[in-house]
Amino acid sequence: MRRKLAAGNWKMNGTNASLTELQTLIATHPAPGVDILICPPATLLVQAAGLSADSPVMIGAQDCHSAASGAHTGDISAPMLADAGAVAVILGHSERRQDHGEESALVAAKISAAHAAHLTAILCLGESLAEREAAQTLDVIADQLRHSLPDTATGANTVIAYEPIWAIGTGLTPSPAQISEVHRFLRSELRARFGSEAATGFRLLYGGSVKPANAPEIFALDDVDGALVGGASLTAADFSPIITALENA
Repeated sequence: MRRKLAAGNWKMNGTNASLTELQTLIATHPAPGVDILICPPATLLVQAAGLSADSPVMIGAQDCHSAASGAHTGDISAPMLADAGAVAVILGHSERRQDHGEESALVAAKISAAHAAHLTAILCLGESLAEREAAQTLDVIADQLRHSLPDTATGANTVIAYEPIWAIGTGLTPSPAQISEVHRFLRSELRARFGSEAATGFRLLYGGSVKPANAPEIFALDDVDGALVGGASLTAADFSPIITALENA
């Protein structure tokens, strides 16, 4: 059985004062029935890892460079993230693809770097609204999966998150049927590439305007193993009910 995962992406939000939310979350879920991962900004990694060291809550990062070290001013390597206490890193997020022009080949190189540093890679995939309306969703997802996921990927070192771009931070959420279609397709593609036994190990998350109100319906769907949550993960009051909904799914 795949262990479910509630992952929170704080994006470019959070200062030292925000760590009280992490402390509250840890106190609220001392023995969770699912994995919990918080990905704060890099400036808070060390502090967050220290606060969560004796708890089940894990700490991840939001990006890494494809090189282990070198002349890359302002960048952070996967070994550095691991040294700071991270156990995972989000890669290929649509905001990185859009804001920084990251293509799937670069995402694949970053995932390989994460694997080499013994970090779990969370690969993000998703279509734009124009692509959805043009009935290109599965073609886009297939292309991103094929070119972003290196051969080193396994169910143990890689999580895949479906995040339709048009649903991120907009309040819009795909219908249950639309989410199910993509997750079934992802499982099928993984099976075709890695074999049935290997494919069953990959955890598939949904991300995009996940809230306490819609989480139970989303988590009830087949092949949804959890969520990658943005804004609702910034406070324990919003994220905790999502964790509880996943535990009860």
